[in-house]
Amino acid sequence: MLLTRDLMTEDLIALRDTDSLLAAKTTMEDARIRHLPIIDVAGAFVGLLTHRDILAASVSRLAEIDQTTEDEIYGGIPIAEVMRADVAMATPELPLRQAAEVLLTQKYGCLPVVESGKLVGIITASDFIRLSLDLMDALEASEKFDGEGPEEACDADDRQ
Repeated sequence: MLLTRDLMTEDLIALRDTDSLLAAKTTMEDARIRHLPIIDVAGAFVGLLTHRDILAASVSRLAEIDQTTEDEIYGGIPIAEVMRADVAMATPELPLRQAAEVLLTQKYGCLPVVESGKLVGIITASDFIRLSLDLMDALEASEKFDGEGPEEACDADDRQ
């Protein structure tokens, strides 16, 4: 049985709850990520900041505020004021199917993976899409290797 630890990303980008919203926005843009786990000074998982959270907290373009002023405003807002603290989490030992069901049924984009209060990984919907592509490639490769499609293989088994 596959476990969350088999698919989760362990090479994490995380910020502290005391970092600014500007730091989070810049980090997410630079790393091209939509989910940012937040930890405290001891490394304990305390929340999650998403791209949507940043958009919801953004200064309206209709206010005609220039980029420098907007950056100054974001620089003064600690992540702790915007992040979500009540977040669904997974453990490394959670069966992968259960993690997938949570993402699908709850419409979450990710699950932080936490063990003994510490952030040890993250699993995202993109990880499952990548897994699906790998499985489809493997299936196609095995069909080519067999030299037969699934129908022909079944017919051959019936003749034995």
